[in-house]
Amino acid sequence: MKKALLFLVLLALLVLPAAAEETAADAALPAAAESPLFAETGIPAFLLTSEDLTDGAWDPAIAKAGGKNVSPQLSWEPVPGAACYVVYMVDTNAFDFVHWMSNNVTEHLLPRGWAAATEYVGPYPPPGESHSYDIYVLALGQPVEDLKSSLNVANVFFTKNVMYLDAPAEGITGNLLGYGYLSGTCAAGN
Repeated sequence: MKKALLFLVLLALLVLPAAAEETAADAALPAAAESPLFAETGIPAFLLTSEDLTDGAWDPAIAKAGGKNVSPQLSWEPVPGAACYVVYMVDTNAFDFVHWMSNNVTEHLLPRGWAAATEYVGPYPPPGESHSYDIYVLALGQPVEDLKSSLNVANVFFTKNVMYLDAPAEGITGNLLGYGYLSGTCAAGN
């Protein structure tokens, strides 16, 4: 009995520090941000990061007014099974006004200024205002030709259009494999 108890105590001394180190390492990893848009869909979130988002604010360089009108830097780990990605940036204070819409993206590291002028128009909230801008990177199992959205206009059907990507054609379901999400504010330029 004493040997068994001694064995259990030694085992605990060996296992607990390793478990604590593993928990500390897991806690150090940033968590994937979850979007209310996908709250009840069961579609998993993946970690999306940007060097142009600091303390909840987008770098002014990405803005159209007073900035350089360049798309922000984005990075994420490849999603298993994803054939491509779709990138959106919407102004949530202006009826999901679409500022970025790139389709069939195959990279997972987009440097600042990556998006073409036909795919990106930087934030330009009204003078004296700050708006919230959400970025979504959507991992698709199969490419989709029509995103059902337009650039540089309000998109009151944004949620419906994003969910369309999950079943873009008859017989295709579960096409949306995961999403990355970032949100930040941008003030009116000078």
